[in-house]
Amino acid sequence: MIDNLNYYRIFYEAARTGSISKAAENLFISQPAVSKSISNLEASLNTVLFNRSSRGVTLSDEGTLLYNHLKSAFESINRAEDELGRIKELGIGELRIGVSTSLCKHILLSYLKSFIAKSPHIKIEIDCHSTFNTIRQLQAGNVDIGMICETKLPPDLEYIPVSEVHDIFITSKAYLENLSVRESSYEVSTDNPWLFAGNVTGLAKASTDNKSVEMTTRDILEKSNLMLLEKQNISRIHIDKYMYSNDINPGQVLEINNMDLLIDFAAIGMGVSAVVKEFATAELKSGKVIELPLDNPVPTRTIGFVMKRNIDKSNPSLKLVEMCTKMI
Repeated sequence: MIDNLNYYRIFYEAARTGSISKAAENLFISQPAVSKSISNLEASLNTVLFNRSSRGVTLSDEGTLLYNHLKSAFESINRAEDELGRIKELGIGELRIGVSTSLCKHILLSYLKSFIAKSPHIKIEIDCHSTFNTIRQLQAGNVDIGMICETKLPPDLEYIPVSEVHDIFITSKAYLENLSVRESSYEVSTDNPWLFAGNVTGLAKASTDNKSVEMTTRDILEKSNLMLLEKQNISRIHIDKYMYSNDINPGQVLEINNMDLLIDFAAIGMGVSAVVKEFATAELKSGKVIELPLDNPVPTRTIGFVMKRNIDKSNPSLKLVEMCTKMI
């Protein structure tokens, strides 16, 4: 059949136009070449496709049968070519993105808003996973691109940073007041204008034998109900490394699997949460939570896209990355 494809095209054009000369004109070949191709096809199929006379050619019964099948096939091919052209012209495609719920809400969403405005015909699917699971999904081919926290990657993957984030500890004023009462009769000095401004180390004071004793951020982190993401989370690993290097040893840790919940729990006074500052801007601005000051800030991290190296240039992932890197 493959050998006959060109013959089929020539036969179809001759049958469609009802003329050998017209078929030759439309196909930009000579009339003898058309006639020879049709003869070769008839020999290959061992049948007569055209009835020939001095007035021209007409389809035989077998030729009519073949023409009807080819008509459907070539019309389908033409529709496919038109659709491919439309896809290229409009930028139609599909983009599967792996991302955690928090990164999607606080970072990816704003990028997607701009991306969709520029590429409205690309179908986008969001698959929510942790950073490590996103990497696994990408390697398995289940997503085209991932948005992750910066981490060590397999050699077949490429990382492109697009945003910088800062890890902090937050809590509510009410929780600090209750903590100061609970721990060694500490009393919060509410007359101190720096108390909740987030830029001093001493947050609470207690009176012991008429001597002033400060409750530091270290005291708070070690004595509070410290709320952290689960141990396998990349953000939790980052915080654990920070606490270890700064000799902070929390006495009570509550693990939560969602950073937005960490922010909410801190706001209602459940304890102290380790969160990304950029994710809690609204709560910090409104005063629902306050940031605990640190003599040694947690090292800054980046958020970025991860994809397979040498990705096909037609993949919409490259459009998204290009747009986001220009927005930095």
